[in-house]
Amino acid sequence: MTRERAEAIAAGFDLRRLPPDFLANPYPVYAALRAREPVRAMPDGSWFLTRHADLVAVYRDAATFSSDKHVEFGPKYGAGSPLYEHHTTSLVFNDPPLHTRVRKLIMGALTRRAIADLEPGLMRLVDGLLDRLQARGGGDLIEDYAAAIPVEIIGNLLGVPHDERGPLRGWSLAILGALEPVLTPAQQDAGERAVREMLDYLRVLVAQRRRHPLDPQRDVLTRLIQGEADGECLSETELLHNCIFLLNAGHETTTNLIGNALVSLHEWPQEKTRLLARLHEARDQPDAQEAILNAAVDEFLRFESSNQLGNRRALRDAEVGGVRLPAGALVTLCIGAANRDPAVFADPERLDLARADNRHLAFGFGVHQCAGLSLARLEGRIAIGRFLARFPRYALSEPPVRGGRARFRGFLRAPFVIEG
Repeated sequence: MTRERAEAIAAGFDLRRLPPDFLANPYPVYAALRAREPVRAMPDGSWFLTRHADLVAVYRDAATFSSDKHVEFGPKYGAGSPLYEHHTTSLVFNDPPLHTRVRKLIMGALTRRAIADLEPGLMRLVDGLLDRLQARGGGDLIEDYAAAIPVEIIGNLLGVPHDERGPLRGWSLAILGALEPVLTPAQQDAGERAVREMLDYLRVLVAQRRRHPLDPQRDVLTRLIQGEADGECLSETELLHNCIFLLNAGHETTTNLIGNALVSLHEWPQEKTRLLARLHEARDQPDAQEAILNAAVDEFLRFESSNQLGNRRALRDAEVGGVRLPAGALVTLCIGAANRDPAVFADPERLDLARADNRHLAFGFGVHQCAGLSLARLEGRIAIGRFLARFPRYALSEPPVRGGRARFRGFLRAPFVIEG
């Protein structure tokens, strides 16, 4: 995208009217917005933020900037609709006390020990997928690899039987697709149907787990059923919708992390060569290799944030970046723009897999920081590291196909072959 084209899009920027070249590469437009109007008044009366410091200020002030979506999602989905009920009940779109209770229960199950227990199974899963890819001489980075990993991991956490995991990805894509700034009737229909079908499935799964509970220290579903936070248990509605949230949040964003990383390495061959060299030098030092890959994962998250947009609502008059926002103002936090802010990141448009002090916001910040960030980092490290160890000379055989969405940035397809 040329600078002139980016400036033109920024001048009339409207999340409800995004051109295809923006969806293909939004970052030049984000840079123009940061320079021109970092707190931008949108045509619909909302505000769009692109500076790192402004996002952090909003994240920090949860008392002023609410995550509750009842006001926003009523007109969008229709009060009482399945999508409205789901998104206004899930962890990410709520304020305390519901947010606090659910987060405490989830974090109690996602302990360091529980996550460490997942690593051997994750390695076996990844190695099995790599074996199949090697036998075929390649495949699709998304369908055959990136998307297959988080579905299994979250399925294991919730104890979903292996032979019942087939619909999970389709349900997730439909429900998350309905979060796009513009909702088509087809997207709404698909999202509503996915919520209903997931609820029908989870009611049976929850009933089974109530009869036959597992270890609440390792099984998230058992912990959500049995656990109490501040003397309260989750209602059945809260329980079911937060199970949907866990399946969706842990799936789409991690798929995007892995897929975006492997495509970025293909597009930045010098960084790929440098990463392989550093891993080779540390081949006899597991801790050093882990540190190298963890830094790389954080840079992939910064450079191509899986989740590009967040939202808040001002509960009272507030000031952000020197701009007065009225009570009730809807605010879009552009994570993708903040993660390339030159005020925080040196040479932000360059992929630097050895970047130090990487203060990216891909996991959010403050009380709503992603509860599963340690698990996502583990999945990214194992998936990317073991792929490179097996296929250091992989190459894309066709141009990858983007998902075409503004909020969740990833690929639908990325065919590749194994060379050498």
